[in-house]
Amino acid sequence: QVQLVESGGGLVQAGGSLRLSCTASGSTFWFRTMGWYRQAPGNERELVASITSSGTTTYAASVKGRFTISTNNAKNTVYLQMNSLQPEDTAVYFCNNLQAVQWPWGQGTQVTVSS
Repeated sequence: QVQLVESGGGLVQAGGSLRLSCTASGSTFWFRTMGWYRQAPGNERELVASITSSGTTTYAASVKGRFTISTNNAKNTVYLQMNSLQPEDTAVYFCNNLQAVQWPWGQGTQVTVSS
């Protein structure tokens, strides 16, 4: 059973930065496309960034130029560097693969940006 554990969230002022981490135990993801998702209260979960096994990255328009996704395959970890954070980035952030059958979701990590 794959377990995803996200960490690194917190409370930050607008304009600040955070670095999120997500580690997968029970499987390796170096050959999968991995993504970071977020879900704000009352909203559906949305994909904000993804990275393929070859390192190709894709970002939602709302975060492009501010967020950077990366991986450390040796550590089975995917990261999300978030800069210039805005209040609208407030959400619970999750990671998962982008396959048709995804792994069980982790608990996520809360990011709160104050204005």
